[in-house]
Parts: sequence; C-alpha cells; structure tokens
Amino acid sequence: MDAHKPPKWLNPRWALRYPLLRRFLPLVHEDLGSIYSRSLYKWLIISPIIGIITGLAITAISLIILKEVWPPVQGYYLRHHWSMVPGITLGFLVTGLIMQYFTPNPNEHSTEEIIRSYHEHKGAVNMRPFFAKLLAAVTTVGFGGSAALEGPSIYGGGAIGSWIWEKAQRFKFEARDRRVMLISGAAAGMGAVFRAPLTGLVFALEMPYRDDLAHEALLPSLIASVVAYLTLAAFLGATPIFNFASSVTFHGRDLVWCALLGALIGLAAMIFSTTFRRFRQFVVKWSIPHWLKLTLGGALTGVCGLIFVRIYEGPLVPIGPNYEAVGMILDGHHSAAELLIFGVLKLCSTLFSLGSGGVSAMFVPLFLSGGAFGTAFGQLALHSTELELYAAVGMASFIAAGYKTPLAAVVFVAEATGGHAFIIPTLIGSAVAYGVSGDATVSADQRLHEGVRIAELLGVKVSEIMQRKFVGVPPSLNLREFAEVFLPQHRHACFPVMDDHCVLGVATVQALGQVAAEKRAGAQVSDILDRNAAQIPPDYDAADALHILMRDEAPPMLLVTEDDHKLQGVVTKGDILEALSARKDFV
Repeated sequence: MDAHKPPKWLNPRWALRYPLLRRFLPLVHEDLGSIYSRSLYKWLIISPIIGIITGLAITAISLIILKEVWPPVQGYYLRHHWSMVPGITLGFLVTGLIMQYFTPNPNEHSTEEIIRSYHEHKGAVNMRPFFAKLLAAVTTVGFGGSAALEGPSIYGGGAIGSWIWEKAQRFKFEARDRRVMLISGAAAGMGAVFRAPLTGLVFALEMPYRDDLAHEALLPSLIASVVAYLTLAAFLGATPIFNFASSVTFHGRDLVWCALLGALIGLAAMIFSTTFRRFRQFVVKWSIPHWLKLTLGGALTGVCGLIFVRIYEGPLVPIGPNYEAVGMILDGHHSAAELLIFGVLKLCSTLFSLGSGGVSAMFVPLFLSGGAFGTAFGQLALHSTELELYAAVGMASFIAAGYKTPLAAVVFVAEATGGHAFIIPTLIGSAVAYGVSGDATVSADQRLHEGVRIAELLGVKVSEIMQRKFVGVPPSLNLREFAEVFLPQHRHACFPVMDDHCVLGVATVQALGQVAAEKRAGAQVSDILDRNAAQIPPDYDAADALHILMRDEAPPMLLVTEDDHKLQGVVTKGDILEALSARKDFV
C-alpha cells in the first residue's frame, strides 16, 4: 500500500458507490448549506481580531485619561477652585485647535460619526484624523469637560472595525460587512471601557436607531465585545467600574414609585435633549472659528463647576469623567437640594462641553444626573433609606430616554454597578421614561427604522407622486432604431409601449440586450414587449406600490392606468423614495 495515498474513507468518491449514501448526501449538503448560509465562520475569525485591537486601544486611552491626566488635574481643581475656569478653558482651546486644523470636519467625531457612517457611508470611516480625534478626546475629558471615555471608545472601536474591513479585502468580505464590523468595533469599545461586555453589545445594536436594533451585527458584536473586555481586564482588572451592589429588596409599591420616577426623568430628559439639539445646531451654524466656540464652551463648563464647589465644599464636582461621583451620591451625606443642584449643573456643564464641540459623549453624564435625581427623589418623596434602588432607576431611566437605548440602560446599570437585584424596577422606570420622552434624543444622527419611515407613505396615493411626463415608444418602432437613435436620447432602463394613448406594456433595455445586434433590423419593439407589466390605478397606496417594486423579480416601473388602459403616469422606486425624503424629516 502506498504510504502517501490517503485512506479511501477520506475520499468522498467512495460514498457514491452506495445507493443509500448517494440518496442522502445531497440532502445533508443542502441542510449544511442552509445552516451556514450566512458564513458565520468568518466572524469567528475576524471578530476576536477587532476585539483584541480595540481592547488594547481602549486600555491605552483609559490609562492616559484616568491614571495620568485627570487625577492630578482634579486634585489641583479641588485645592484651587478658581483654577477650574482657566484650566478647562485652556483644555478646550487645545481641543478646538486640534479639531480645526487636524481634522477635515471639526463637527464630526465620537458616537455621532459612527452613527452617521453606519447610515450614510456604508460603514466607512476616514482614518486620517483618527489619532488627532483621540488626542482631542484626551484634552476634552482630561482637563475637566463634562464627559467620559465612552465617546472616544465607541469612535475608536468603530473606526478600527471599519479599518480592518478595508485591510481584510483579500478574504473577500462583502460591502455590507463593513457596517457590521463598524458596529462590532463600537460594541467592543463600549464593552471594554465600562468593563461591561453585554452593555457594549446591546448599546451598539440600539445606537443607530431610536426604535430598533442593528440585528445583522449581533454575533460579531457579541464576540468582539467579550474579547475586548477580556483584553482590558487583563491589564486593569474585571471589577465593575461603578460597584454599588446592594442587598436591598423591593416591594410592589416600590414599582409604582419607580414608574413615577421614570416619568419625571423622562420629562427632564426630553427637555434636556431638545435643548441640547437646539444649542448644538446654533453652535454649528455660528460663523466664528471652531477653536473659539470650544474656548467659550470650556469657560462656561468651568463656571458650572466653580458655582457648585463655592456652594457645596467637598470632592463632588459636576465636571470631568466623574466615575468616583457614583459612590459620593450614594453615601448618604448629601442633601436632596445638593443632589438636585448637582444634577442640574452636571447637565448644564455637559451642554456647554459637548454642545460647543467637545470630543466625547454623554453616557456617563446622563447616568450621573439620573442617579442624583433618583437619590433626591427617594429622599424627598419617600424619606427612604433604600436610596440605591431609586438611584439605579434614575440612572437607567435617563440613559434610556436620552439615548433611546432602554435595553442598554438596564443592562448597564446591572452590569457596571453590580446591582442585578434592581433589574425589574429599572426596566419599569426605563420603559416609562422612554415613552414619556417620545422621539426626543440627544443624538442628531439616530434614525427611525426604515420600516417606520416607509409607513409615512400610508395614505399617500401614487397619483400624488407619479411622473406625469414620460417617454413612450410605439410598438412598431424598429429595434435597431430603438437601440441606436431612441436610447441615446432618453437614457432610461424601461419605457412604456403606447398605441393611441393606450398602454400595451413595457420594453426594457434588458430585453433589447437579449436580441442579437444583427437581428434588430428585422424586429420591432412589439417583439420585446412585456404585456404582463404591472398596472395600478391612480388611487393605489404608495406604500403598497413600494412593496411591489422591492419584491423579488420586481418590475422596473409601475404603470398608472385608468380602467380604459389609458396611461396616466409611471412610478419607479426612485420616485417613491424621493417622495419619502421630501416629507417631514424625523432625523
């Protein structure tokens, strides 16, 4: 026996000798092909790579800001209160200069850039200003801007995912995979920075939409988030970043109070979100240099911090990343008035920090403001000593209402704080806050899901959006003349075929291409006529028309006709989508 010849059982041809195997092997092949039709195996390879690279990057950012920059700056501010205003102003001036002179668009960064890339650029992120934007995040947060590390983490992870797609083209990834890798990187960044991989997964999936999830990125985001978390934990440990695990239990009446707190937080979040969006729009349109906008924003942020520390002495301040503020809010040594003022000034400093163009996001500021308001609510309304419950509900509710991410809010409070006992109350508070706040969101680029946008067409008739001026062709037109004279003048893919104002069907360029050039002289348009072209009445619903145009083997156009087959107009997919974009824009 040849030692180099493989055993016959390794050669699939031997199976063809057996009738039973010949019968069932195609079925097995079909089933396996269906099971693995989405090429899930590729994500088992690429997602850990995204997670490792993102985890290392976020570890570096965390060490720089939380270990090297912010602690000494914070200590100096607490010893010399007057230094807050010039210190933060200087940091924001540097941020403004970096963004204005080292990035193509100083208003595009952080979470908003990733959401915009997902919706408008098919997941592509410009990597040239990558390090400049991360440096701008360091100067924004490290010098006392009211923000934390989620902004650079989401941006950094998303950009890394998009960049890896570009570098991995030899593996023949599809164009749509870039959006998946973008979201996977964002999930990895969020999961790592908060040491909460499930939060990273859920937040990244909820982030692009106000009312839905980016379902296609589920598996790769899960893998990338877990791997990034493990990577960061190898350097910084796996202890929850806000640890206030409690043994407090709740009763039925507490859930009613949690719902009421959620409603109040929802109203507060709606007011803040609307104010922030308006302020941000004003700043973007303001015709002064970007560095000057940020300098003014830094000064106002410093004023918010100075006002608070002049009223209440102590280490609690409404500026900076504020991770340590969670324990201070819950320690029971702060009055309801102090907590309410802290929450308001924290929102004001966030408005000035990020509304002026600061490079980060407001996940932690909303988290802390909600925690302060929830604790104050427990003190004032219930005189409760179980403040952890209402703090947790307030935290989750503000995130759910402000970012339109209710699932991520609940998971984050449970995962990052260790307060798993509060899942039911936080779910109730978050759901109420989400509903009360409506469509108000701090993100200008979050969108309603496409299905919701299409629903806006319900009740719109095709007669309102159809093309009334169209080019028809007679059935007797010679195909050579049709190809060489008619088509160059009218560059369409489909034409209605008319005979005395009555429509007979359509003629398409695709059907013309199936007729050999040498045979066109002896053929007419009637020879390529599709008499089964879809015809609809003028009062047909536009949403239903779009469903016809988007189904498998859809017609290129719909013919709008009366009962006598007289053509009134034509409708294409482009006509309906153009009409949709012309209607009220909810984004």
